[in-house]
Amino acid sequence: MLMRFSKSQVIFAVCLVISTLGHAGLFEDDEARKAILDLRQRIEKLKTDADQIQTSSKDDNAGLGRGLLELQRQIELLRADLASERGVNEKLTKDLTDLQQRYKDDVQSLSDRMAKLEPAKITLDGVDFTASPAEKRDYDAALAIFRKGDFVTAQNLFSGFMSRYPVSGYALSALFWLGNAQYATRDYKDAIVNFRALVAKNPEHARAPEAVLSVANCQLELKDSKGARATLTNLIKAYPQSEAAVAAKERLASLK
Repeated sequence: MLMRFSKSQVIFAVCLVISTLGHAGLFEDDEARKAILDLRQRIEKLKTDADQIQTSSKDDNAGLGRGLLELQRQIELLRADLASERGVNEKLTKDLTDLQQRYKDDVQSLSDRMAKLEPAKITLDGVDFTASPAEKRDYDAALAIFRKGDFVTAQNLFSGFMSRYPVSGYALSALFWLGNAQYATRDYKDAIVNFRALVAKNPEHARAPEAVLSVANCQLELKDSKGARATLTNLIKAYPQSEAAVAAKERLASLK
């Protein structure tokens, strides 16, 4: 194993050699030469060891420097990897959030579409029933046109409604408004048919008293006073508590 000496040790050794040389005269010539050679060898060895120590120290420092540089490089690579992982994690988190939001939106959209297809509970003119979204849409559209005063278009819409939904919960109310649209366009005969159809299908319907009164009005427009009188009389008997009965009494009084 290579022995390592400090500089102070080397200096001490050199001083020792010099001191020894100073006392060389005390020995015989052969012994002195031998001692000198021995000392020279020792000095050379000390120098060699010192050089090796210095070289080894430089190599160690160089190796340490290279090690530190490699460690720094590894640290930087690790930091880059961590930054990349954070970026990937952030993207994955965002993608997951976006996916969850799209899922919620799709579910809500599907729910909305299903709601538009499912029958809804309707209460109209005192009658409870269920109707498809299409039925409600078509009935409301026809009634909106009637209220705007476009009676010809309203007739077509209500007639079409009755053809498409003959057993709809809206059917009797549709008959009532169809009859009124026909009355407004002076189609009195067809109006009478529809008003009577409403009463025949459900005499207890909320619109029945008005329908009977409307029949009498159509008869009066057709100059059928006798028929109108009979209709008004039957209205008062069938629905004595209705507002239509009050109006029927006034009409009868005016016919006398």
